[in-house]
Amino acid sequence: MSSGLVHSYDGVLFDLDGVLYAGPAAIAGAADAVRELVRLDVPRAYVTNNASRSAEQVAEHLQSLDIPARTDEVFGSAPAGISLLKESVKPGSKVMVTGSDYLRSLVKEAGYHLVSTAEEDPAAVIQGFDPSLGWADLAEASYAINAGAQWFATNLDLSIPRERGIAPGNGALIEAVGRATGTQPQAAGKPEPVMFTQAARSLQMDAPLVIGDRLDTDVLGGNRAGFDTALVLTGIDSEASAQSADPDSQPKWILEHLGQLFDGAHRPLQQRAPQGTDA
Repeated sequence: MSSGLVHSYDGVLFDLDGVLYAGPAAIAGAADAVRELVRLDVPRAYVTNNASRSAEQVAEHLQSLDIPARTDEVFGSAPAGISLLKESVKPGSKVMVTGSDYLRSLVKEAGYHLVSTAEEDPAAVIQGFDPSLGWADLAEASYAINAGAQWFATNLDLSIPRERGIAPGNGALIEAVGRATGTQPQAAGKPEPVMFTQAARSLQMDAPLVIGDRLDTDVLGGNRAGFDTALVLTGIDSEASAQSADPDSQPKWILEHLGQLFDGAHRPLQQRAPQGTDA
């Protein structure tokens, strides 16, 4: 156990999709790894850009997969999006939600007046992932934004790993609205460092390890927070893509799977030699 990577850190901040599960199913070995962290008394948090589910729903999903989780260990991008909205739009204003019922409930709880069409002249549109969104929803958001509504996004993930493979994420739907409006939203969630620092502070971690499957959100966000990062090769990105990424998006460690947190088989990211030189 002494060679295990986990012993170099005082906690672990996990991404979810592509790290612990893909769609509704657990990734092989994920539950065993988290249970081992529990046995070793290593603090854990779950930091996700998914804005369609509450912390309670995320914790229940993890528990159903035999992955230990508490509600207070879950940090999502929907609350981060609400915080961003509050910085620019006064409570009581009209807000259109292009996203889940959960995101709508947070907007309402924050004191905003929910509207459903651009004809109601919303002051803002906040967009988060929901698999039920369709063309009409994206069109209505576009009409409102083109009419002057401020635009916010919970996250910009272009793709998400699902049980059947890789599917479009919130960022892909954001791009569709962006094409229709010629604008870009103010975005919360990863790769902004806020959720990582909030999670670490909440669970009293000073030097956590951030583990994710995406360079552009998990690794970049963890690096921006000043934490060491590990790319696990069970989701979106590969070791080759990490080698060719910008330095700000490169992880310190590569994990084939989460079991390598404990067995000493983890490895540092090997930098590619510049072209024209010997490797």
